[in-house]
Amino acid sequence: MFANLSARNSRLLAAAIHLCLSLVIAALAAWLVFAVWYPYPYREISGGRELFLIVVAVDVIMGPLLTLTVFNIAKPARELRRDLAVIGMLQAAALAYGLWTVAVARPVHLVFEIDRFRVVHAVDIPEDELKRAPEGLGRLPLTGPTPLSLREFKDSKENFEATMAALRGVPLGARPMLWQTYAQGAPQIRAHMRPLAELKARFPARSAEIDAALQSASRRADQAGATAYIPMVGRQTFWTVLLDTNTAEVIAFVPIDSF
Repeated sequence: MFANLSARNSRLLAAAIHLCLSLVIAALAAWLVFAVWYPYPYREISGGRELFLIVVAVDVIMGPLLTLTVFNIAKPARELRRDLAVIGMLQAAALAYGLWTVAVARPVHLVFEIDRFRVVHAVDIPEDELKRAPEGLGRLPLTGPTPLSLREFKDSKENFEATMAALRGVPLGARPMLWQTYAQGAPQIRAHMRPLAELKARFPARSAEIDAALQSASRRADQAGATAYIPMVGRQTFWTVLLDTNTAEVIAFVPIDSF
């Protein structure tokens, strides 16, 4: 393939082939990140898209540029294979580290916390506390966030400890010892639901956006009376969760700060 090409053209062709391979691998990594770890809307709420783009941009650019720099058809085949193998290992290591960083920052739970929802990320949870989670809730999911709720404090001491942890930057939703299933918290969730009509009245310019979110969840506009909302805290932004008033099931999300 390279035998009849000049040194310059052979470098360009090698770099182009490397770039194509890198883009294929990046596409597979994108599927893992956006379809598994950060399904919509968490790619927006938790910054998954920005993290991934940084990782992939560095990785996709680094490999082909290194190939463009070191590739020389005049080199002995053994030396050339060694150079390309080293580049491949460096690129693979960079991609693995980047994906590990994205995985550690992934959202793992959507937790109802007193009067709001909070997106909890793997990195938010103290490692030494995970073993204190109730049975069946001690593993962090790899396939997108699961809904949970928080139980009430057992006593004033537990309340004080949670307050001190919050002051250290550990929110209540990231305390495994307080977790319970979403169904167990349904009565408290219903008690803090607000009518969807109120949300539309507060943000009349966003009514069409709210209706579009309902339609994406296969709910008609005339079902709005059976829909409520609760504010949600993300990593760097605030959204709103739309819920079924009867079942407390999460229906959809809208990028509105409803606090």
